[in-house]
Amino acid sequence: MTAPDPIISSAPLLSVEAGVATLTLNRPAHRNRLEAGDLRCLLGQFEQINADPAIRVLKLTANTQGQPRPVFCAGYHLGSFNEQDNDPQLFERVANALAALRPITVCALNGSVYGGATDLMLACDLSVALAGTEFRMPATALGLHYYPGGLQRYVARLGLTGAKRAFLSARPFSAERLWQTGCLEALVEAEDFDATVQQLVGEIAELAPLAVQATKRSLNEIAAGQMDIEAMRAREALTAASQDFAEGRLAFQEKRKARFTGA
Repeated sequence: MTAPDPIISSAPLLSVEAGVATLTLNRPAHRNRLEAGDLRCLLGQFEQINADPAIRVLKLTANTQGQPRPVFCAGYHLGSFNEQDNDPQLFERVANALAALRPITVCALNGSVYGGATDLMLACDLSVALAGTEFRMPATALGLHYYPGGLQRYVARLGLTGAKRAFLSARPFSAERLWQTGCLEALVEAEDFDATVQQLVGEIAELAPLAVQATKRSLNEIAAGQMDIEAMRAREALTAASQDFAEGRLAFQEKRKARFTGA
């Protein structure tokens, strides 16, 4: 896939190849800040991704070309709060929709991340971060109480102590401190970043989609305090009777890679 032109500033770009959807934030000259139109675009792209059963993995990344210091996203454009038609819950809906997506989501955090964009990272299932990345939530420094869904994700992913540090001090997390919270799959240098992300995405794409997507849903319900034993038993039974499980067992016996179809 050809990298986006760093001069062009646009809404997020969506491409799909071999079961992997890639969403690229594409306002590098403005540190990939998100405007209201970008958020509405993301909601539409999420619907498109969910509607395509062939998509097994979503990679969220950013165009950082031409930036003196890579910034994945500077967060929500503060000027949008002054717009007459500003929707105060729009960003929360985007983050919640990202967290609830059917495919497994990987954040390729190829630069520093600020404000609401930190919640987009936390809303992804797995994250690979570039060494030197900075992570900062300045809500209280701006005079804002953050939205409920974001607070819940912060506590679930960073723990209560990490969430309090982020919001009650507004101090940045270094890449190493972020790694220590356990919310990253990997923290890598620039020369290894793309290969590390590609390997992770490829490994996930080869998992049994029915099983991994059902398991993601159950784990999210547990984290949200919405555990439903009957629903989980139904998912367990569905996968146990699936063609994928039969194929997985046969592949194990034959010492070969399984070929899962999602059925």
